[in-house]
Amino acid sequence: MIEAVGLTKRYGDKTAVYNLSFQVRPGAVTGFLGPNGSGKSTTMRMILGLDNPTAGSVTIGGHPYRRLPNAPRQVGALLDAKAVHGGRSARNHLLSLAQLSGIPVRRVDEVLGVVGLQDVAKKRSKGFSLGMGQRLGIAAALLGDPRVLLFDEPVNGLDPEGILWVRNLMKSLAAEGRTVFVSSHLMSEMALTADHLIVIGRGQLLADMSIRDFISANSADFARVRTPDGEREGREKLSSALTEAGGHVLPEPDGALRVTGLPLPRISDIAHDGGVRLWELSPHQASLEEAYMRMTQSAVDYRSTTDQKAGLMQPLPPGAEPPVPVPGQGQPGWYAPPPPRHGQPSAPPQGQPGAAPAGPYAGAPAPAAAPHPYGAPGAGAPNPYAQSAAPPQAPPVPAADPTKPEDAR
Repeated sequence: MIEAVGLTKRYGDKTAVYNLSFQVRPGAVTGFLGPNGSGKSTTMRMILGLDNPTAGSVTIGGHPYRRLPNAPRQVGALLDAKAVHGGRSARNHLLSLAQLSGIPVRRVDEVLGVVGLQDVAKKRSKGFSLGMGQRLGIAAALLGDPRVLLFDEPVNGLDPEGILWVRNLMKSLAAEGRTVFVSSHLMSEMALTADHLIVIGRGQLLADMSIRDFISANSADFARVRTPDGEREGREKLSSALTEAGGHVLPEPDGALRVTGLPLPRISDIAHDGGVRLWELSPHQASLEEAYMRMTQSAVDYRSTTDQKAGLMQPLPPGAEPPVPVPGQGQPGWYAPPPPRHGQPSAPPQGQPGAAPAGPYAGAPAPAAAPHPYGAPGAGAPNPYAQSAAPPQAPPVPAADPTKPEDAR
């Protein structure tokens, strides 16, 4: 059994765990839940003697971990699946752990078979996938056949078959009378695996109860009632009768009614007395995820904000707009007139009074002035097209002589 009494851990000004007391009993899978940063990993490290508590104590079987004789034979743990020398094979990794703890060599091959790594036992662990690394970490935890086991996110990276295998493994270990303590963020998996829950938030205990009691205490049970489609009057009649009987009725988006405050037999009797047919009358209980979210909503430190994608379409501040491309810019004969002064038209370039500049717009009406990229013209902002001297003159284009043949032009 694991027992924590007044467990507290501070890192400078930050208190990671404060006055935490709980017991993890044998014969059951105990889930350890809490938001990120709530102190779960710190607590598990103090259980294993990796961190010293600032105050309080935690014992395994009545003794601190560091005082347990041959601790690896009594306690197995998976805290970090990546804590493996990448150059070692899976078998050699387990073999080194076995030799340090006086565990028979045959046990190495046994646990490799248990976790399904017997076919890759001689491969280096640096080539393992995340799921294979998890299996190797679980094998290391099982190596000494311990009576107490701690697992931190044991299904991380596993495929559905691997998750099912871990679930059944945890249950079988607890059924043998072992103490199984599992930390995970997968609520759906905890609901199928754990028998008891310990929930912490911001380093403090929030709940220590069975999973059934936890869901019941942190959710509002209700009944779903549905009348035949199209019988609107019957639905409204039933809603009024249930409200008069002391129930609280809310409409569901699909046309059903959500009823709280009345047991199912009473709802059935009210519908029967009112002559209202029912297509559905079913109880509803919140999931572990819903109950957990309700319990820990005030203990979450990291919350997401709305992604303001619409902000990408807002205009840039003045002076930050890129220059607007102008058709024909950079071609021979191209000329951008300066922005017109207030009430005055643009002046043509010198040397071509009253004539349109030569270039891609020759023979067509002159294009409009390029939009000013710095705001209203005449406000003192620099003109990106202005030059210290007059704009360069385009070379004269000789007029075509219609009396010459095409080849002589």
